[in-house]
Amino acid sequence: MTTIIIEVAKYAMIFLFAFYAYECFAAFRQKIDDEKREWIFHRQTMFMYLIHLTAFVAIYAVTADEKMIGFYVMQVILLLSIQILYQLIYRNTSRLVLNNMCMLLTVGFIILTRISYDKALKQYLVAAISAAVTLIIPYLVSRVRFVRNLTWVYAGIGIVGLLVVAVLGSTSYGAKLSISIGGFSLQPSEFIKILFVFFVASMLYRVTDLKQVCITTAVAAVHVLILVLSKDLGGALIFFMTYLVMLYVATKKVAYFAGGLLAGSVASVIAYRLFSHVRVRVLAWKDPLSVIDDEGYQICQSLFAIGTGGWFGMGLYQGTPNKIPVVEQDFIFSAISEEMGGIFALCLILVCISCFLMFLNVAMQMRDMFYKLVALGLGTVYAFQLFLTIGGVTKFIPSTGVTLPLVSYGGSSLLSTMIVFSIIQGLYILRQEEGERREKEAR
Repeated sequence: MTTIIIEVAKYAMIFLFAFYAYECFAAFRQKIDDEKREWIFHRQTMFMYLIHLTAFVAIYAVTADEKMIGFYVMQVILLLSIQILYQLIYRNTSRLVLNNMCMLLTVGFIILTRISYDKALKQYLVAAISAAVTLIIPYLVSRVRFVRNLTWVYAGIGIVGLLVVAVLGSTSYGAKLSISIGGFSLQPSEFIKILFVFFVASMLYRVTDLKQVCITTAVAAVHVLILVLSKDLGGALIFFMTYLVMLYVATKKVAYFAGGLLAGSVASVIAYRLFSHVRVRVLAWKDPLSVIDDEGYQICQSLFAIGTGGWFGMGLYQGTPNKIPVVEQDFIFSAISEEMGGIFALCLILVCISCFLMFLNVAMQMRDMFYKLVALGLGTVYAFQLFLTIGGVTKFIPSTGVTLPLVSYGGSSLLSTMIVFSIIQGLYILRQEEGERREKEAR
């Protein structure tokens, strides 16, 4: 009976998630009225809760542990609270951004509960605290205007924070990523990348002459250099690409973008020569089977998991995701592919892409150049982190140790991503309010 429940649940989740992903893009259509778009968001919500319920029916069928029922109820209460409070407090909330944030949290809760109940519970507590903390951010974004004047505050906090990690941080898999405070592990770079976006936006939204570009580039280079010295290569790449995209949009000069890519390519070669940590990851990427007992073990197990899962997956608790080191963080996508299937994993990518498109949509519609650059920068951070994570676990690129936003285990990653989504939500609300004011003035 348990096997039948797992099989039915597996196909039901794929079916429901495929419809959810379709609705993400249906919401972008121009030729539908507000009422039809609202029905799309209602259907998305229904699909999300059905996926969540189906998964936990399978989890309970396998574990026969009553605490799973209580944990499921706790998660439903949290997800409902997030959705209801956002819509009650903010009349112009972006339902697509809100639904996608909750959907990604749901997928994370499901797979983490399957891998480790204790870690899933910790993730839940962080998500609850993060939701409470970030609920006020859209209000601040739409009301507080002096944030554009804190240019050097952003830079100062960012550089000092990264230096503290470089000097005092604990080493994990060859890189200094986090510091311990009162028994809690904190990864400052997750929050500093947000400050970095605000710094670049505040530098370039008014003046883009050569002097301003050189100053901004020098400060950005300090951020990246500290991350490289800490061997946080994933973080360094995210900061670097985010700066290039923001610089290009602010200046509209292809030469800056091309020059940056060239400089980045040269720096990559130098880093390969200088750091054994980089050479190990490149070796594991080029031919993981030749070093499967050592450097290539993690990526080999990831590829085995993805291949074993196929299109439809093994079903919850039918795979062996715990064979992959650090599976709940950097390689969570492999666990999802193995047990929920390649189709489910592709739908997850589509949902993430729809988030990125929404970020770009907000950026393009903002009239204020500062907010436009902020939305674009945060969108680039999000998109490039997805690329590094999924590219690394599928051997498309060398692994860089980056988490999958809102899905992977990790308090700093979860909180920082919810801050990003809340800022985008605030910008969307600001845009809607500006549009309403223009309509009133036109009357």
